[in-house]
Amino acid sequence: MAMSFQPRTSNSRGPQRGSQGGPQRGGSSGGGGYNRRDSSPNGQRSTNRQQQQRKKRTCRFCDSKDVYIDYKNEKRLQRFVSEQGKIIPRRITGTCAHHQRQLVTAIKRARHLALISFVNDAVS
Repeated sequence: MAMSFQPRTSNSRGPQRGSQGGPQRGGSSGGGGYNRRDSSPNGQRSTNRQQQQRKKRTCRFCDSKDVYIDYKNEKRLQRFVSEQGKIIPRRITGTCAHHQRQLVTAIKRARHLALISFVNDAVS
């Protein structure tokens, strides 16, 4: 009993996504238009984010040429901790990767020695 090999055509697998075979996702019929997320039919977003250039933040520690971030300086470390007690990420603060790692270890040391609280007292 020998089986002959026949290559599959695009129609042999049944209905595929976007074809007329089944229900479509997205709620609206007609797939050629524009998505709800896009603001124009060409797919280009007309937001102000692309037009508006954000100023590049520089690292505070590189500017002041600090060699070591001291865990005992709690006032300085408090700037990099949110009200909830979370460490603010470097994309928001603008610190470089080298100083962000030093900052995280200094905050964790200060928390361990109870110089900085783990969470704010107002959060329950």
